[in-house]
Amino acid sequence: MRWADMDLLGHVNNVVYVDYLQEARVDMLRAHGPAAHSAELAEGVVVVRHEVHYRAPLTYRFRPVTIECWVTEIRAASLTMAYEVFHEDPQAEGGRCVYLRATTVLTPYVFATERPRRISEAERETLSVFLEPEARSPRVARGLSRHEKVGHYPVHVRFSDVDVYGHVNNVKYFEYFMEARILMTARLWRDVPDELGRFAMVVAQTDVDYRVPILFRPEPYDAWSWISHVGERSFVMESEICDGDLVLSRARVAMVFFDKDTQSAVAPPEFYRTPLVAALG
Repeated sequence: MRWADMDLLGHVNNVVYVDYLQEARVDMLRAHGPAAHSAELAEGVVVVRHEVHYRAPLTYRFRPVTIECWVTEIRAASLTMAYEVFHEDPQAEGGRCVYLRATTVLTPYVFATERPRRISEAERETLSVFLEPEARSPRVARGLSRHEKVGHYPVHVRFSDVDVYGHVNNVKYFEYFMEARILMTARLWRDVPDELGRFAMVVAQTDVDYRVPILFRPEPYDAWSWISHVGERSFVMESEICDGDLVLSRARVAMVFFDKDTQSAVAPPEFYRTPLVAALG
């Protein structure tokens, strides 16, 4: 962990976790797999989908956090990986304090032609070293797209957002969706009394689908966000990043209201909840 990874609550920021997962995935394939085919699998793949479940806040400390990762499924042209981020803790259930669990779907990719490819038999043999099959969780249905002014955020791609293949790195999408989410809630709550000194919001789950690569260019892309569910202590915001009518990526984020004094989920004052309900349309 780095000091710069922390957010205003003193927790590791939700976007940074995805960077940790990427580093763990590349390290697993490059450093721990059979050398002949691991490097290409580590670097020659693109992310198709992330499902990230945030279970407990991770705070800064002078010892590393542990990440376990493994392969759960190998298909003709894709593989699925699972991760667990934790500290060993004899007092916790199972002997570890788990901060995050996640899955990633990846596909081998030919960057010269911008097309996915099938997994070779040699690569399948390499991946089998890490294979621990598990049941797939059902995917959550998404709401219909809603492009309204209150949820619009222009996505300006920075040169540093782009990887060596000319695509925006998968981790940066989480940052774009975070910025879009912050702007929309700021607009919804612009007339609400400022009581967030005690109340805050934390991310409980983020699911991101990657459809078409986002590329570096001077013109901004359009991010559109909308509220799709409001609960007693939480709400769900969905977002799309678009290039005109073409959807490049889609996200579904579950947010929980958080009491910084008790470090637990809490029902917010009604004047925070009312604009969310109104935004459901």
